[in-house]
Amino acid sequence: MNELRALEPDFWRAPSAHNTQPWTLTYEDDRVTVGWDPDRALPVSDPTGRDLRLGLGAFVECCLIVCASAGLPVAFAADPGPLRVGHLVRAPGTYATPFTTADVRARGANRGEYHPGRLPDELVTGLTGMRRVPCRDLADLLHAADLHQYGSPEVTRELRQWLRLTRRHRRYLLDGLSDRALRLTRLEAVALRASLALYPALRPLGLPRVLAGASRGLLDHDGDVLVLVGPAGDEVEQGRLLLRHWLTLSAAGYATHPLSQIIDSPGTRRELAARLDVADPSSLLHIARVGRPRSPASPSSRLRGR
Repeated sequence: MNELRALEPDFWRAPSAHNTQPWTLTYEDDRVTVGWDPDRALPVSDPTGRDLRLGLGAFVECCLIVCASAGLPVAFAADPGPLRVGHLVRAPGTYATPFTTADVRARGANRGEYHPGRLPDELVTGLTGMRRVPCRDLADLLHAADLHQYGSPEVTRELRQWLRLTRRHRRYLLDGLSDRALRLTRLEAVALRASLALYPALRPLGLPRVLAGASRGLLDHDGDVLVLVGPAGDEVEQGRLLLRHWLTLSAAGYATHPLSQIIDSPGTRRELAARLDVADPSSLLHIARVGRPRSPASPSSRLRGR
């Protein structure tokens, strides 16, 4: 299975929360174990490991697509255990997928402005498990979720660990959320760095409300938000499905902007479940605005394949 090593730069194009890239590959003679590095998890903002498992599922799907594109017969064998989700193993034939390595390379999150317009009905119908909500209908929940996020010193501290707001940051080209990925101007990046550095002193003076206000207009336009609803506890397989949906959207010219804070906050998660008539709020697995971006996104940094 050592032939997979040369494909790792494209494996690493899989999406992950805060661009932590938590996955690991351990090579053996007849298989490659897919696991994760606990130091690259988000125990505060993702205490149940939902986003971690979704990201690992997306990584598995990315590996299978890239291997198939290279003509390598590889399959995934689920085998949950300590710090692992399963193994990449030899298969009788290549993985059946309509996607290629070029599709994996072309996909990416875009946090910039989108053109107005709703998604075609026929496109959404083909996205299994997705619920569509008009952007403006969730603007209040996004603001409430941002207030909750920035109001928590622990969540804000964890977020700050993964922000790369200056090119002088030692990990700027490796991982995390850069100023480019967040579509921040130089002045905005400096202001955010300063605000978070002074967070303990400024929090009692209303800093969380100021930070939350920065995204108040994000959903104030004619567009769509997609929510993935699926069985809690099956996030690895749902992460595989999610990547296939994102590649489908990308191939049609659409980009995504994750809004996970809405389902990370217990209050807004419950309210969203009620609005969608979903009985179990924990079955809300992922949420993102989707649309045609006005300009291309900057490629996110990766530990491998730069």
